[in-house]
Amino acid sequence: MNIACTAASGRGDTDLLLASLADRLAAEGLRACGTVQINTERGSEEPCDMDVRLLPDGPVVRISQSLGPNARGCRLDPAALETAVGMVSQHLEEGTDLLIVNKFGKHEADGRGFRPVIAEALARGVPVLVGLNRLNSEAFHEFSGHEATELAPDVDSLLAWVKTACGRG
Repeated sequence: MNIACTAASGRGDTDLLLASLADRLAAEGLRACGTVQINTERGSEEPCDMDVRLLPDGPVVRISQSLGPNARGCRLDPAALETAVGMVSQHLEEGTDLLIVNKFGKHEADGRGFRPVIAEALARGVPVLVGLNRLNSEAFHEFSGHEATELAPDVDSLLAWVKTACGRG
């Protein structure tokens, strides 16, 4: 199974890391599909907006919903997430060198979200790179059969793995 994960320590750092990797891959002629997350700050009192950029070249889909300034619950918009999943699934069918999923989150841990797309990519022999948050680490490793490679959170390590996984290393 050709699957790897990475997790950077700072808030939003994994998102920035995967976006930087996607740009490098495109510059080197590797075709990646999937998502990278873009967080847009809204001010000190409100949480950021969460968008995903669909690879390779868009569009951008807002996956967060505004629940008001005092809300404490999950802001993920499940319908928007599933829209992004459907679009990535279509890109996967068109052919790609790599699938990047910005985060194996609660929806994926529960069997929804990008989980079926990850499984489909692996079944097709397409390498998969996943951003991992520690809250869902155990569920991810169970899903991957504990076969996922854990990569250092730096672009060079990710790029080296991708090139090897794609047969270009």
